Amino acid sequence: MKKFRKVLDGLSSSSPGGVASPSCGSAAGTPTAHAPTPQDIHVQETLVSENFQICKTVRHGFPYQPTCLAFDPVQKILAIGSRTGGIRILGRPGVDCYSQHESGAAVLQLQFLINEGALVTACADDTLHLWNLRQRRPAILHSLKFNRERITFCHLPFQSKWLYVGTERGNTHIVNIESFVLSGYVIMWNKAIELATKAHPGPVVHLSDSPKDEGKLLIGFESGTVVQWDLRAKKVDFRIYYDEAIHSVSWHHEGKQFMCSHSDGSLTMWNLRNTARPIQITYPHGKILKDGRKESCKPILKVEYKTSRNSSEPYVIFSGGLSYDKSGGRRPTLTIMHGKAVTVLEMDHPIVEFLVLCDTPYSNEVQDPYAVVVLLEKDFIVVDLTQSNFPIFENPYPMDIHESPVTCTAYFAECPPDIIPILYSIGAKQKKTGYSHKEWPVSGGTWTLGSQTYPEIIVTGHADGTVKFWDASAITLQMLYKLKTSKVFEKPKAGDGRAGELVEEDPYAVQMVSWCPHSRLFCVVGISAHVILYRFSKHDANTQIVSLEVRLQFDSEDVISPSEAENNPCFSDPSSHSPQPPGSPGSGTQDSLPCLKVKNRPVRMPPGYQAELVVQLQWVDGEPPQQITSLDINSAYGLLAFGNCNGLTVVDFLQKTILMCMGTLDLYGAADPYQRLTRSPRKNRQSTSGLTELSDNQVSMDMERSKSPTSESRENSFSRSRSSSVSSIDRDTKESVTTLQFGESYGRKGDALPTACLWVGTSLGVVLLLPISIPTEEEERMEEPITMGPSGTVLMLKGSVLRFAFLDCGGALIQSPYEVWRDPNGPEDPDRPRRRKLVNFSPSSSQEACSDGHLAVVCSEKQAKVILMPTQAVLFTHNITESSFLLRADVVSVCNSVCLACFCANGHIMTLSLPSLRPLMDINYLPLTDLRIARTFVFTNGGQALYLSSPTEIQRLTYSQEMTDNLQDMLGELFTPIETPEAQNKGFLKGFFGGNAQTFDREELFGEAAAGKASRSLAQHIPGPMGLENMKAAAGGVVGDLARARIALDQRGERLGELEERTALMMNSAETFSTHAHQVMLKQKDKKWYQL
Repeated sequence: MKKFRKVLDGLSSSSPGGVASPSCGSAAGTPTAHAPTPQDIHVQETLVSENFQICKTVRHGFPYQPTCLAFDPVQKILAIGSRTGGIRILGRPGVDCYSQHESGAAVLQLQFLINEGALVTACADDTLHLWNLRQRRPAILHSLKFNRERITFCHLPFQSKWLYVGTERGNTHIVNIESFVLSGYVIMWNKAIELATKAHPGPVVHLSDSPKDEGKLLIGFESGTVVQWDLRAKKVDFRIYYDEAIHSVSWHHEGKQFMCSHSDGSLTMWNLRNTARPIQITYPHGKILKDGRKESCKPILKVEYKTSRNSSEPYVIFSGGLSYDKSGGRRPTLTIMHGKAVTVLEMDHPIVEFLVLCDTPYSNEVQDPYAVVVLLEKDFIVVDLTQSNFPIFENPYPMDIHESPVTCTAYFAECPPDIIPILYSIGAKQKKTGYSHKEWPVSGGTWTLGSQTYPEIIVTGHADGTVKFWDASAITLQMLYKLKTSKVFEKPKAGDGRAGELVEEDPYAVQMVSWCPHSRLFCVVGISAHVILYRFSKHDANTQIVSLEVRLQFDSEDVISPSEAENNPCFSDPSSHSPQPPGSPGSGTQDSLPCLKVKNRPVRMPPGYQAELVVQLQWVDGEPPQQITSLDINSAYGLLAFGNCNGLTVVDFLQKTILMCMGTLDLYGAADPYQRLTRSPRKNRQSTSGLTELSDNQVSMDMERSKSPTSESRENSFSRSRSSSVSSIDRDTKESVTTLQFGESYGRKGDALPTACLWVGTSLGVVLLLPISIPTEEEERMEEPITMGPSGTVLMLKGSVLRFAFLDCGGALIQSPYEVWRDPNGPEDPDRPRRRKLVNFSPSSSQEACSDGHLAVVCSEKQAKVILMPTQAVLFTHNITESSFLLRADVVSVCNSVCLACFCANGHIMTLSLPSLRPLMDINYLPLTDLRIARTFVFTNGGQALYLSSPTEIQRLTYSQEMTDNLQDMLGELFTPIETPEAQNKGFLKGFFGGNAQTFDREELFGEAAAGKASRSLAQHIPGPMGLENMKAAAGGVVGDLARARIALDQRGERLGELEERTALMMNSAETFSTHAHQVMLKQKDKKWYQL
């Protein structure tokens, strides 16, 4: 009968949406009279597999390793290509789209089909792609793979469907954008140059049609040769030869002259009337030396030659060209020449590319430039050309996430609604000034706030010790507040002994953070084994920072045997853990000193987060302290706990005292399940530059040798043998404290009421419980000591313990108690003295059906268990992985329920139901190719997660089917229906008499009927996944076919109206001419021939 009951229990626990009953009722103790038994736990689970789906939502930050830039002057959207095949398309704030080429080949060039909602990309694998932007997630419509030639340059004339493609061999091919097939019309390099020329002209580096005549194509070759090709006559109009290599060419809008930039730092101006020699040669940054020679200069990589209506002087804007003597100590520059005024803008990073933004899309009109977009290797700025001092625009995108390398992340969804406005108001005072007052010029697309929005905050810790708070609501990212933790410490001096022996290059690097949005307490762990506690205040303060120093180091001489373990007391001698004064016997110069020195004077602190307490670990026996591996803080208890590979420290931050400092072995007391052998001597702490260094190249992870992402415990987890047995211990393995959690629980099996407890998890899979006795009265709390100690309770799992969470007997998540925030520097009310206001979520009060008891969820690297407290009976066990291990596990709320979300080292994302631990989702999402992902992956409520996809970008994703379904409504529209601006009126007579000489029919020249078919072996057409038929259907969304049809009709009506007006004007002109001719005839008809 018992077997039958177990089978039924197992079936009910595995049925979707069923009642979770315990599958294992083997209790490790006898339940108390009031405590529930495993058979009493029946939770109606609502989550099923259909509630989960993995989908990337949005990518924030600066595009990693950018390569090229493009701008649509009508739609006013901007595209950035990257070396890894990514495309970032930006518009107004909220319009931010990321797409990726499946090949991963670098994007060499981008070309918008201006005002058409499409984009052409040329990649390093010699493939052209046509992207449809008339949908919220762009998709490839066509691809064209060149087989025998390498693509070097592309040019698409405005309102043309024929794309010019230059190659490394010097040939120019023509591609039909609509069908994405090659034309039979080819401009071969040997036809473009003179027959007498023996040398190859080099790759094509420039292509552009003449502003004066679209039938003339200017071709620039790398060697210095420039050719104007007559497309109609299929011959060369003129050839230009110059000694220096060409990097770029730019036309004057009238089409009578153009400018070239060269490898020797020179600019040459050429006039079409006389192409034998340049009309002007300038070295903008080169001087004539005393001996008459010119200074040698760096190449000018790009030049833009733009005219302005408001000034007779053109703008000449270029990058590079500095003399080699000057450039040694100078940063990369962008030079703006306007008349005699020369402005040199120094950049913080090398310039990748720049674009001059103009109002008109027509190349034959006065350009009127108003801004310069400059793409740097690690930044993106826009310069305002309309003001004489050339200020930059304030960037609305979060492009400075990587200002200092990101070392840790935290993600908080469903925050208190008042926290974002208050952080924004404080952070607004930190913003820089001096920006342009004009609106951000990249203003295309549309974006509206989605219906499902709630306050979300992302916190990033950085290598220089800064912490940034970001508003992440509605899949956007906006900087809220910046905190500099380094201001707590004195700057290391050159003569300081500790400064010379610091192991870290970045001693303030943030390793982990703990934040309580309700109490606004914030805690930071630094790589130099320091913990800083901050309180939030709206007022500035001038206070002294309290500093505590802790000696937390195990003794290598310890020999732990079963007999000793029995006699080992729960508490070791407190004197062994007390800080030793500097210079004590047996201590070296570094002993009993921390890595950093806290400011020992009153410090003025502005409004925002203000440091209250610093706890630092000391050097011991000439060795630096081990890194901190775990942290938790509880505002209701007034306690802060942290641990490392040596032990655990608990600090009372209300009384500013160290409550407990114990080695890991001492936490077991007499309940140590292991037979300890002689420990090996301590090894010097290895360099942890891996925490702050974000490698440019992704490295494959060797599980046996990889170093820790955030802690030495993770190093042990990566490097030690992952045997399924946990009964034996490697001699070299230290047992680290890997996770900590304060909460209301039952410290011992026989307890009838819950009390404050600290749950401790170690790298050997052991779970320990430390009950805490806290005075209830506020006056006593500030004066009476708190007592706590190991209870001897031991639970075990496979692998390092990663996460604790608590559920009531109904399956609802129990939040940790917290203190309601009050301003520590606020004005005092003498009539109403301020008292602490605590909010407690007791297990007994959260579930009426079960008067006592709660469920504890414990997840390790290998398995998860659900335990019934206080009996400590294991209700459910699930082995998550055997061959790999978990990097992250979080208990999160999804669809009004809770689940366990896990990220595995093999790239799988999994969710398990609670409390039954039923697998709900297991998707191979991302192979772990970089430690950066392991260090920064984090789940949060609402079915969201994030990780650092590159050193400069945060990738957000959802694992909720509901959010995936609603994602389209949350994303911005890239394309909006805008009427193409009309070309300037050239005047009636100029347009009527011979004005059509400027236009020509490309179809007649490049179409199959005239040019024939191109060789099939030259390029291969690859249809996109959507297909041509779906292109128009995919262009739906907010724009809609009706809106586009209406605009097309309007445009057609306006053009018909203009045609009627022009016809009427022509008729009037003809009538006037006829009348005038008739009058002349009548006047002269009677005169003799000699009178005329």
